[in-house]
Amino acid sequence: MSKIFKPLTLRSVTLKNRIVMAPMLMYTGQEDGTVNDLHLAHYGARALGGVGLITSEVVAVAPQGRISHTDLGLWEDAQIEGLARLSKMIRTCGAKSSLQLAHAGRKSSVEGEIVAASAIAYSDIHRTPAQLTTDEIKEIVRAYARATERARKTGFDCLEIHAAHGYLIHGFLSPLTNQRSDEYGGNEENRNRLLIEIVTAVREIWPQDKPLIVRLSAEDKAGTGGNTVDVTTRLCASLKALGVDLLGISAGGLTPTFDGEIFPGYLVPYASHVRKELNMPVGCNGSITSSELIESILHSGSSDVVYVGRELLRNPFWLLDVAKAAGVELPLAIPTYARATGPYVRGH
Repeated sequence: MSKIFKPLTLRSVTLKNRIVMAPMLMYTGQEDGTVNDLHLAHYGARALGGVGLITSEVVAVAPQGRISHTDLGLWEDAQIEGLARLSKMIRTCGAKSSLQLAHAGRKSSVEGEIVAASAIAYSDIHRTPAQLTTDEIKEIVRAYARATERARKTGFDCLEIHAAHGYLIHGFLSPLTNQRSDEYGGNEENRNRLLIEIVTAVREIWPQDKPLIVRLSAEDKAGTGGNTVDVTTRLCASLKALGVDLLGISAGGLTPTFDGEIFPGYLVPYASHVRKELNMPVGCNGSITSSELIESILHSGSSDVVYVGRELLRNPFWLLDVAKAAGVELPLAIPTYARATGPYVRGH
């Protein structure tokens, strides 16, 4: 029996299968941070291909929080309409949708001053960020809250907070990039404070019947002294208590290099550890491109959903082929797509 096509319910939202389109930047927007036709085509194709949950690329909570000047944003009301159109289109195509909120921190490449937990550049070719003041940190928490208020109006089914891969929140979490001596630096509790405050504010605003997801790097993988999976698991326990419904468990991204081996499924053990320790839903990723590996992950209880990126970029309709091989008949938003997988009968 295929576990890929077993539904999963998070609060009031039921995913028709366990495949999640990973959040992947397109860099094809415009400087006003609004959705354009390329976004609609890109996400629509994957939704029509049968994916259970479509995750947006990062949506910045502030102009200086963009990774590039062509990222999507939700820092002003004018950006709501396009995202609402996107979520409606995903729904029409038969999938559920998740909006990912983020702040790039020291990985931002936009013009002007960039900010971070401490004045430490991401790499030799990146600018040195300004260390945020406590007042500025409070304003970032408010920016997430305001973006969440706007997100309510977009119609997305889920909301995800990106706290991984070296972006602003991850920069606070890691002792390698957080050298502060105030209440936002030092011990684990202080380094976790920004994320805890953001999740607390967001969960109060985001509808109680809709899932909240947090994406984390389980380990920094940036040499000695960084966060370990045990540290992250303790943080995850706090997030669970605050009402987070699913944890997307990744690793690395704090620096340009990854201190470890990379192979298909290389990040799965981290998700498995968190899931078994906390008994809560998790998602995994990490060069996962085959349905056989995904079935193994799901059957072993290592993860509840699997984030797929590269394979869906190569083939938006990959999951239709997987269903055919598994003998599963998917409900299709456009039923004539079934002709592509057989039996090969003449159309009318």
